[in-house]
Amino acid sequence: NVNVPGGEYGNALQAAAAKENESIVGLLLEGGADVNAQGGRYGNALQTAAANGNESVVGQLLERGADVNAQGGLHGNALQAAAENGNESVVRLLLERGADVNAQGGEYGNALQAATRGGNGSVVGLLLEHGADVNAQGGHYGNALRAAQKLRHESIV
Repeated sequence: NVNVPGGEYGNALQAAAAKENESIVGLLLEGGADVNAQGGRYGNALQTAAANGNESVVGQLLERGADVNAQGGLHGNALQAAAENGNESVVRLLLERGADVNAQGGEYGNALQAATRGGNGSVVGLLLEHGADVNAQGGHYGNALRAAQKLRHESIV
């Protein structure tokens, strides 16, 4: 059963996404793996692939019906995971596929605060171009400006 839950990643599909193994991801999906299964540290396979910056695996999962706005896990959603880790091409892909730029949740509250926490100025700019709310409250730092100040990311402020 390809959907048996367990382990650090929650299921086999998430583990394959974490290891950036496109062929195993494909085999698991062909074998009936639930593309939106929740569990593990990252919440779901899409969030795992987004955190790792693997645009190919992210695309594979989206093509197979992964929910671009699924909540759960450490980062809250795939956009926040990609934003924190500075994965600009993945952030762009997720936004093109309908990711909610202002979705709340996760450790940093929203994608803008996550990108700011990571010190990713180009991702911050991309999120702002797509309508990220600079005044959104929540997350570890309260808002993106406080994150930039606390972490001394002057170029982002």
